[in-house]
Amino acid sequence: MAFRVAGLFLKKELVAPAKQQLRLLGTSYTARSQFLANSPNTALDKSILQRYRNLETPANRVQATYLWIDGTGENIRLKDRVLDKVPSSVEDLPDWQYDGSSTYQAHGENSDTTLKPRALYRDPFKPGKNDVIVLCDTYSADGKPTASNKRAAFQAGVEKIGEQEPWFGIEQEYTLLDVDGRPFGWPENGFPAPQGPYYCGVGADRVYARDLVEAHAVACLYAGIHFAGTNAEVMPAQWEYQVGPSEGLKASDDLWVSRYILQRIAEEYGVVVTFDPKPMEGQWNGAGAHTNFSTKAMRAEGGIKAIEEAIEKLSKHHERHIKAYDPKEGKDNERRLVGRLETSSIDKFSWGVANRAVSVRVPRGVATAGKGYFEDRRPSSNCDPYAVCGAIVRTCLLNE
Repeated sequence: MAFRVAGLFLKKELVAPAKQQLRLLGTSYTARSQFLANSPNTALDKSILQRYRNLETPANRVQATYLWIDGTGENIRLKDRVLDKVPSSVEDLPDWQYDGSSTYQAHGENSDTTLKPRALYRDPFKPGKNDVIVLCDTYSADGKPTASNKRAAFQAGVEKIGEQEPWFGIEQEYTLLDVDGRPFGWPENGFPAPQGPYYCGVGADRVYARDLVEAHAVACLYAGIHFAGTNAEVMPAQWEYQVGPSEGLKASDDLWVSRYILQRIAEEYGVVVTFDPKPMEGQWNGAGAHTNFSTKAMRAEGGIKAIEEAIEKLSKHHERHIKAYDPKEGKDNERRLVGRLETSSIDKFSWGVANRAVSVRVPRGVATAGKGYFEDRRPSSNCDPYAVCGAIVRTCLLNE
């Protein structure tokens, strides 16, 4: 059954009458209701919206949600418009403008910034069967890409590489927070038990907000994202999902739209999603966006040679890649790439087989098969995938 609305009645679960007194992990439900107590969205009755979603709208009119990346290089903005016909491709969609001075992309005296549609997805939130999400990139008044438009340069690079067929698969880690910035499910005072039982875990004392995670998976599949899977991560309240492998720009497009879908569903729960690469200091794992890469030559028999040649090229441009791998040109990753907690040192390039403490990992199965792909473990969870994949293409395929 198609996923239409994430019917998330978290308020009913968290703000229960005292007489119910259900018990969870040895704490009364009344005490647990302090979670999300200050989250405005949990106070809204989601069932009211359904009354309006059930209204019949004209069959030839379509709601289109235009998405773009703002001037921070890591946040998504959106606005909706109504179209007079059902689009079959991005070529059917008009360009649009917005106020770039309010998104850190233009000055007020010349702020009209242009949205150019680049990818089209089904919308899991709007009620119409033809409603769409439109992923756009952004252009300044002079027609040039904005500073945060990394997609244009990545596309230009992909168009130069001929028949090498680059595939990308991206592992997106993220952390769920209460609105007060505390990881979701963590004690109000103190910390949960140390890392160990949470990765790929099961059980109410180990895993938090699986409902949200599974809603996200179904919504992404409905939208047309090449969604590959999901799992609980090493730190409690931390999760991962994967997109790809996909050729060219699709994995990066899919990652941005999947991030939007995740944040929209979290809105309904009243939960905050953070892609910060080190949301909690201390002996807690950070969050990355490990990027898996292969070419036609790497996937062919004997492809391990092409893999090792690409890794050698990466080793010569470590600093350039570190700058491309988080939106603050390495400053965010300084908190994460510390040479422990399953990370390499930000200052030194390294690689190895089945080693998660290196810059680039060759999976054991790839080494055994003698072909496949490699995993660049350096990109931060808040990276721009266009910048990451573009840097890999420039280094490994264009020899720049």
